[in-house]
Amino acid sequence: MAAPFDPAEFVAGLPNLPGVYRFLNADAVAIYVGKAGDLRKRVASYFQKRDQSPRTAMMISQIAGAETTVTRTEAEALLLENNLIKQHQPRFNVKLVDDKNYLVLRLDPEGEWPRLEVVRKIAVAE
Repeated sequence: MAAPFDPAEFVAGLPNLPGVYRFLNADAVAIYVGKAGDLRKRVASYFQKRDQSPRTAMMISQIAGAETTVTRTEAEALLLENNLIKQHQPRFNVKLVDDKNYLVLRLDPEGEWPRLEVVRKIAVAE
C-alpha cells in the first residue's frame, strides 16, 4: 500500500524551474494539468490555506498524488501542458471549446531570419 500523499514533502522536493505538474486522484488518473515558470512556488500555492474557490478546494481534496516534468523553458512547458490536457482531458481543467484557446506553433518567414512562435490563432493568408 502506498503512503498517503504529503503535499509538504512533495513541494520540498520540487525545483525552482519551469515545467508541468499533474495532480492525480486515488486511481492515478490525472485530474488537473498545469504549467509553471517555477514549479515549487506554483505547486506550493495550491496547498497554502487561503481563500480558495469551491472548485479548487474540491480538486485539492481529491489529490492522492502528483507528478512533474521539468522543461527547459516556459514556452516548452506551455506546449507540453497543452498536449497533456488534450491527451488526458483532466476533470478540473477548463474545457476548451472549439479549440480557440489551444496553442499552436507558427513559422514566421518575414524578416531576415524565420522565427518560430507560440500563438493561439493563426491568421490565414487570402
